[in-house]
Amino acid sequence: MHNRLSLCSCLLLALISLKSHAETIEVITEDSLYAYQRDDKVAGPGIRIAEQTLKDAGLTDYSLSLYPWARAYEKALHEPNVLIFPLDRTPAREALFKWVGEIHRVASRLYKLRGTDGITINNLEDAKQYSIGVVRNDAKQIYLQQRGFTRLVMSGNNHDNFQKLLNHQVQLVPMPENTARLMSQDAQVEFTSLEEVYTLDEQPHRVHLAFSLSTPDDVVAKAQHAFEQLKASGEVARMMNEQR
Repeated sequence: MHNRLSLCSCLLLALISLKSHAETIEVITEDSLYAYQRDDKVAGPGIRIAEQTLKDAGLTDYSLSLYPWARAYEKALHEPNVLIFPLDRTPAREALFKWVGEIHRVASRLYKLRGTDGITINNLEDAKQYSIGVVRNDAKQIYLQQRGFTRLVMSGNNHDNFQKLLNHQVQLVPMPENTARLMSQDAQVEFTSLEEVYTLDEQPHRVHLAFSLSTPDDVVAKAQHAFEQLKASGEVARMMNEQR
Protein backbone atom coordinates (compact mmCIF):
# COMPACT_ATOMS: atom_id res chain seq x y z
CA MET A 1 0.00 0.00 0.00
CA HIS A 2 2.82 2.35 0.92
CA ASN A 3 4.59 1.68 -2.40
CA ARG A 4 1.36 2.36 -4.30
CA LEU A 5 0.89 5.69 -2.54
CA SER A 6 4.49 6.63 -3.23
CA LEU A 7 4.07 5.78 -6.90
CA CYS A 8 0.88 7.85 -7.10
CA SER A 9 2.64 10.77 -5.42
CA CYS A 10 5.52 10.57 -7.87
CA LEU A 11 3.15 10.45 -10.85
CA LEU A 12 1.21 13.43 -9.50
CA LEU A 13 4.39 15.46 -9.03
CA ALA A 14 5.51 14.55 -12.55
CA LEU A 15 2.17 15.67 -13.99
CA ILE A 16 2.32 18.96 -12.07
CA SER A 17 5.89 19.51 -13.30
CA LEU A 18 4.89 18.80 -16.92
CA LYS A 19 1.94 21.16 -16.64
CA SER A 20 4.03 24.01 -15.23
CA HIS A 21 6.65 23.55 -17.94
CA ALA A 22 3.99 23.50 -20.65
CA GLU A 23 2.34 26.76 -19.59
CA THR A 24 2.30 29.63 -22.06
CA ILE A 25 5.19 32.08 -21.78
CA GLU A 26 3.91 35.64 -21.62
CA VAL A 27 6.26 38.05 -23.37
CA ILE A 28 5.59 41.50 -21.90
CA THR A 29 7.00 44.92 -22.64
CA GLU A 30 6.09 48.60 -22.90
CA ASP A 31 5.49 50.84 -25.90
CA SER A 32 9.03 51.92 -26.83
CA LEU A 33 11.59 51.81 -29.62
CA TYR A 34 11.89 48.07 -28.85
CA ALA A 35 8.17 47.30 -29.21
CA TYR A 36 5.03 49.05 -30.41
CA GLN A 37 1.56 48.48 -31.79
CA ARG A 38 1.34 48.30 -35.59
CA ASP A 39 -1.73 47.20 -37.58
CA ASP A 40 -3.27 45.53 -34.51
CA LYS A 41 -0.07 43.58 -33.88
CA VAL A 42 2.84 44.01 -31.49
CA ALA A 43 5.98 44.68 -33.53
CA GLY A 44 9.50 46.08 -33.16
CA PRO A 45 13.11 44.89 -32.93
CA GLY A 46 12.77 43.67 -29.34
CA ILE A 47 9.73 41.64 -30.30
CA ARG A 48 11.59 40.07 -33.23
CA ILE A 49 14.53 39.18 -30.99
CA ALA A 50 12.29 37.71 -28.27
CA GLU A 51 10.25 35.68 -30.76
CA GLN A 52 13.30 34.34 -32.60
CA THR A 53 14.93 33.40 -29.29
CA LEU A 54 11.87 31.47 -28.15
CA LYS A 55 11.39 29.75 -31.50
CA ASP A 56 15.05 28.70 -31.66
CA ALA A 57 14.71 27.39 -28.10
CA GLY A 58 11.68 25.30 -29.09
CA LEU A 59 9.45 27.40 -26.82
CA THR A 60 6.68 28.06 -29.31
CA ASP A 61 3.77 28.48 -26.88
CA TYR A 62 3.89 32.19 -26.05
CA SER A 63 1.83 35.37 -26.13
CA LEU A 64 2.83 39.03 -26.67
CA SER A 65 1.49 41.92 -24.58
CA LEU A 66 2.14 45.65 -24.22
CA TYR A 67 1.64 47.18 -20.76
CA PRO A 68 2.57 50.39 -18.96
CA TRP A 69 6.08 49.73 -17.66
CA ALA A 70 5.15 49.71 -13.96
CA ARG A 71 2.52 47.01 -14.56
CA ALA A 72 4.84 44.93 -16.77
CA TYR A 73 7.54 45.10 -14.12
CA GLU A 74 5.15 44.01 -11.35
CA LYS A 75 3.94 41.04 -13.42
CA ALA A 76 7.52 39.95 -14.07
CA LEU A 77 8.33 40.23 -10.38
CA HIS A 78 5.43 38.10 -9.18
CA GLU A 79 4.19 35.76 -11.93
CA PRO A 80 5.79 32.63 -13.43
CA ASN A 81 6.66 32.12 -17.11
CA VAL A 82 7.00 35.83 -17.87
CA LEU A 83 9.66 37.11 -20.29
CA ILE A 84 10.19 40.86 -19.96
CA PHE A 85 12.18 43.46 -21.90
CA PRO A 86 13.69 46.04 -22.19
CA LEU A 87 14.92 45.37 -18.65
CA ASP A 88 18.00 47.26 -17.49
CA ARG A 89 20.34 44.89 -15.66
CA THR A 90 21.38 46.63 -12.44
CA PRO A 91 22.93 45.31 -9.19
CA ALA A 92 19.61 45.87 -7.38
CA ARG A 93 17.75 43.71 -9.91
CA GLU A 94 20.36 40.98 -10.31
CA ALA A 95 18.72 38.47 -7.98
CA LEU A 96 15.13 39.38 -8.90
CA PHE A 97 15.13 37.88 -12.41
CA LYS A 98 16.63 35.09 -14.50
CA TRP A 99 18.63 36.88 -17.19
CA VAL A 100 18.57 35.66 -20.79
CA GLY A 101 20.87 38.10 -22.58
CA GLU A 102 21.75 41.68 -23.44
CA ILE A 103 20.04 43.05 -26.54
CA HIS A 104 21.34 46.61 -26.42
CA ARG A 105 23.63 48.97 -24.52
CA VAL A 106 23.15 52.72 -24.60
CA ALA A 107 23.68 55.82 -22.43
CA SER A 108 20.85 58.10 -21.30
CA ARG A 109 20.91 61.86 -21.65
CA LEU A 110 19.07 64.55 -19.74
CA TYR A 111 16.96 66.62 -22.15
CA LYS A 112 15.27 69.97 -21.70
CA LEU A 113 13.12 71.94 -24.14
CA ARG A 114 15.30 74.12 -26.33
CA GLY A 115 15.01 77.77 -25.35
CA THR A 116 14.31 76.98 -21.70
CA ASP A 117 16.48 79.47 -19.84
CA GLY A 118 18.21 79.00 -16.53
CA ILE A 119 18.98 75.28 -16.76
CA THR A 120 22.71 74.63 -16.55
CA ILE A 121 24.17 71.25 -15.57
CA ASN A 122 27.91 70.63 -15.23
CA ASN A 123 27.61 67.47 -13.13
CA LEU A 124 24.91 65.15 -11.85
CA GLU A 125 24.65 67.02 -8.56
CA ASP A 126 23.59 70.18 -10.45
CA ALA A 127 20.55 68.35 -11.83
CA LYS A 128 19.04 67.86 -8.36
CA GLN A 129 17.64 71.40 -8.35
CA TYR A 130 15.34 70.73 -11.33
CA SER A 131 12.12 68.73 -11.68
CA ILE A 132 12.79 65.54 -13.63
CA GLY A 133 10.19 63.32 -15.26
CA VAL A 134 10.77 59.58 -14.87
CA VAL A 135 8.86 56.36 -15.57
CA ARG A 136 7.80 54.48 -12.44
CA ASN A 137 9.99 51.40 -11.69
CA ASP A 138 12.31 52.30 -14.56
CA ALA A 139 16.03 51.92 -13.88
CA LYS A 140 16.57 55.67 -14.36
CA GLN A 141 14.04 56.48 -11.65
CA ILE A 142 15.74 54.05 -9.25
CA TYR A 143 19.21 55.32 -10.17
CA LEU A 144 18.33 58.97 -9.52
CA GLN A 145 16.38 58.19 -6.37
CA GLN A 146 19.31 56.26 -4.92
CA ARG A 147 21.49 59.32 -5.51
CA GLY A 148 19.28 61.62 -3.48
CA PHE A 149 17.08 63.16 -6.18
CA THR A 150 13.83 64.34 -4.61
CA ARG A 151 12.18 66.32 -7.43
CA LEU A 152 11.19 63.28 -9.48
CA VAL A 153 7.78 63.31 -11.17
CA MET A 154 6.45 59.81 -11.92
CA SER A 155 4.66 58.69 -15.08
CA GLY A 156 3.33 55.32 -16.13
CA ASN A 157 5.12 55.24 -19.50
CA ASN A 158 7.56 57.10 -21.76
CA HIS A 159 4.85 58.85 -23.74
CA ASP A 160 3.22 60.42 -20.68
CA ASN A 161 6.61 61.35 -19.31
CA PHE A 162 7.63 63.04 -22.57
CA GLN A 163 4.31 64.91 -22.75
CA LYS A 164 4.99 66.37 -19.31
CA LEU A 165 8.19 67.87 -20.67
CA LEU A 166 6.34 69.35 -23.66
CA ASN A 167 3.68 70.75 -21.29
CA HIS A 168 6.36 72.30 -19.02
CA GLN A 169 5.21 70.09 -16.12
CA VAL A 170 8.83 68.95 -15.68
CA GLN A 171 12.10 70.64 -16.63
CA LEU A 172 14.10 67.56 -17.65
CA VAL A 173 13.63 63.97 -18.79
CA PRO A 174 16.31 61.24 -18.91
CA MET A 175 16.28 58.93 -21.95
CA PRO A 176 18.59 57.55 -24.64
CA GLU A 177 18.81 59.60 -27.83
CA ASN A 178 17.01 56.99 -29.92
CA THR A 179 14.10 56.98 -27.45
CA ALA A 180 14.00 60.79 -27.46
CA ARG A 181 13.83 60.74 -31.27
CA LEU A 182 11.02 58.19 -31.19
CA MET A 183 9.06 60.16 -28.58
CA SER A 184 9.48 63.33 -30.67
CA GLN A 185 8.22 61.53 -33.76
CA ASP A 186 5.19 60.10 -31.94
CA ALA A 187 4.37 63.48 -30.39
CA GLN A 188 4.79 65.15 -33.83
CA VAL A 189 7.43 67.60 -32.66
CA GLU A 190 10.90 68.16 -34.09
CA PHE A 191 13.72 66.39 -32.27
CA THR A 192 15.62 69.68 -32.54
CA SER A 193 13.10 71.17 -30.09
CA LEU A 194 15.01 69.22 -27.43
CA GLU A 195 18.43 70.10 -26.07
CA GLU A 196 20.77 67.66 -24.36
CA VAL A 197 22.17 69.13 -21.16
CA TYR A 198 23.96 66.13 -19.60
CA THR A 199 24.91 62.54 -20.45
CA LEU A 200 24.57 59.85 -17.81
CA ASP A 201 27.74 58.04 -18.87
CA GLU A 202 28.15 56.60 -15.38
CA GLN A 203 24.98 54.53 -15.84
CA PRO A 204 24.78 53.00 -19.33
CA HIS A 205 21.65 50.97 -19.96
CA ARG A 206 22.39 47.26 -20.27
CA VAL A 207 19.07 46.31 -21.84
CA HIS A 208 18.16 42.64 -21.39
CA LEU A 209 15.61 39.96 -21.98
CA ALA A 210 14.85 38.33 -18.62
CA PHE A 211 12.48 35.74 -17.16
CA SER A 212 10.55 36.04 -13.94
CA LEU A 213 12.25 34.29 -11.03
CA SER A 214 9.66 31.49 -10.75
CA THR A 215 10.10 30.42 -14.40
CA PRO A 216 11.50 26.83 -14.58
CA ASP A 217 15.29 26.67 -14.93
CA ASP A 218 15.17 24.39 -17.97
CA VAL A 219 13.01 26.93 -19.86
CA VAL A 220 15.49 29.68 -18.99
CA ALA A 221 18.49 27.55 -20.02
CA LYS A 222 16.96 26.79 -23.43
CA ALA A 223 16.30 30.49 -24.04
CA GLN A 224 19.78 31.50 -22.87
CA HIS A 225 21.43 29.03 -25.25
CA ALA A 226 19.25 30.12 -28.16
CA PHE A 227 19.94 33.79 -27.47
CA GLU A 228 23.70 33.25 -27.26
CA GLN A 229 23.66 31.64 -30.70
CA LEU A 230 21.43 34.36 -32.12
CA LYS A 231 23.72 37.09 -30.81
CA ALA A 232 26.89 35.31 -31.98
CA SER A 233 25.43 35.13 -35.50
CA GLY A 234 25.02 38.92 -35.57
CA GLU A 235 21.23 38.70 -35.81
CA VAL A 236 20.55 40.56 -32.56
CA ALA A 237 22.58 43.57 -33.72
CA ARG A 238 21.01 43.41 -37.18
CA MET A 239 17.46 43.37 -35.84
CA MET A 240 18.21 46.22 -33.42
CA ASN A 241 19.52 48.32 -36.32
CA GLU A 242 16.42 47.83 -38.47
CA GLN A 243 14.34 50.95 -38.92
CA ARG A 244 10.92 51.26 -37.30
